Amino acid sequence: MLRRHLSLQPDTDSDAPPLRIDQLETPAALVDLDILAQNLDRMAEYSALHGFALRPHVKTHKSPRIAAEQLRLGAVGLTCATPRELEVMADVTRDLVLAYPLLGAAKLARALSLPAEVQLTVAVDSMIAVDALAATARVVDRPVQVYVELDMGMHRVGVQRVDDAIALAMRVQEQPPLTFAGIMFYPGHIREPVGEQDAKLEQLRTDLSLALARMEDAGVRPGVVSGGSTPAAWRMHEIPGVTEVRPGTYVYNDRTTAEIGACAWEDCAFTVLATVVSTAVEGQAVVDAGCKALGREPVRGASGEGYAAMLDRPEVTVQRMSEEHGILDLSRTSWRPRVGDQVRLVPNHVCIVVHLNDVIHGVRRNIVESHWPVSARGR
Repeated sequence: MLRRHLSLQPDTDSDAPPLRIDQLETPAALVDLDILAQNLDRMAEYSALHGFALRPHVKTHKSPRIAAEQLRLGAVGLTCATPRELEVMADVTRDLVLAYPLLGAAKLARALSLPAEVQLTVAVDSMIAVDALAATARVVDRPVQVYVELDMGMHRVGVQRVDDAIALAMRVQEQPPLTFAGIMFYPGHIREPVGEQDAKLEQLRTDLSLALARMEDAGVRPGVVSGGSTPAAWRMHEIPGVTEVRPGTYVYNDRTTAEIGACAWEDCAFTVLATVVSTAVEGQAVVDAGCKALGREPVRGASGEGYAAMLDRPEVTVQRMSEEHGILDLSRTSWRPRVGDQVRLVPNHVCIVVHLNDVIHGVRRNIVESHWPVSARGR
């Protein structure tokens, strides 16, 4: 199934031997195609089972090739964070949501210059954003759907009071060609292990229920209630009223997702292939993947240390980094690598690491079967 969609023709003659992982120049970004297929299937099945419209966030993979597979498996459209992502993903779907405040003349003009057949929905949390969006939409004569964003605990963006959400929805309705389509929230504050999320989920249930009741009483009933993030994705069916989910990380997963129990370690499809370049200092090994290959985000969860862990030896972590150097801590293992050995590292936060790469290599076991560009990276 996935092979049909993700495999590319070999770069060399078909009679050439297959490319092995150990022939790649490191550091290199690898995705296990079998695990990727399982991850995609699992979320598609979960969403269908609970009647959710699945609108995956492309910030993790930034690839039309992966997005096309998500759509083939039933996604209704895609979620984006940047105008660049909108432009790239407009080639694979006609239904896009920008889940980020759209402000500034240049960004407004860029986003609203998407092909006319693309249904664009934009999230807002201020009158200024609504008015600017409406003014640009009128100039270019383009209908735009609007989600009003509510803060349900993340405390990043989103209106703080239901009255403000109602006022924004009414303002949108007064300004064609804008259309009030619904509300959205991002439960990114729910990052505890899956089994410890009950209290925050209960608060979310209460807050969302009150908001929906108030909005209906005010005559601005949202047609779409959009939520979801990978850490809480598998419990969104416990939140009455939610109609749409927007997980992103689930396609590849990462060390943080595994630490909190939102996936198993075996569900981590993405790794950074690195080469051991030095074992001169006792008790450690140095690989050619530093912060420019792994990012520098701390891990959440039980381990809570290091910046990446080895795929086949999770007790071995990258404890320190320079720009091009990653220091493997060998204090909890009897394994001693040799200079020239290759290792596969699961990063703490996969979205950041994907953005650092131009190309992803699709692999099965030790063979590189395909590759695809990270087309939507950059601004």
